[in-house]
Amino acid sequence: MSDASQNQSAAVPVRGGLVTYLQVDGAVRAAEFYARAFGAEVAATYPPDEQGRTMHIHLYVNGSSLMLSDAFPEYGHPLKAPQAFTLMLMVENIDAAYARAVEAGASPEMPPAEMFWGDRYGQLRDPFGILWAMNQPKASLPTA
Repeated sequence: MSDASQNQSAAVPVRGGLVTYLQVDGAVRAAEFYARAFGAEVAATYPPDEQGRTMHIHLYVNGSSLMLSDAFPEYGHPLKAPQAFTLMLMVENIDAAYARAVEAGASPEMPPAEMFWGDRYGQLRDPFGILWAMNQPKASLPTA
């Protein structure tokens, strides 16, 4: 993270009505990955402790806030494997967005394809175990 992103201000605006807060192993690395893979921008971050863990990073991704932190088991917050959820990105060019994420290090789970509901949809998993889906609405698909 750059020194400019070491903003600890609580006044950073939250974007979106539902904010996802992830706990990962390596929040600083995750934020850097999300910037490369999904175009995330760092809104605020607390500096890492002596073990390299941070208690809070606030990102802007695709017009919404995404927050993350490292696990702190000594304070009752152990790391647990992600399960039973998927983060969905609505995109205008799924093929380019998917390729960017894979190039950044995401693992393909389901390549983009036209779905029965008419949109193009695909899934990938980030290096921190989080499953991401991408959806390109039918209205933004090129017509033949």
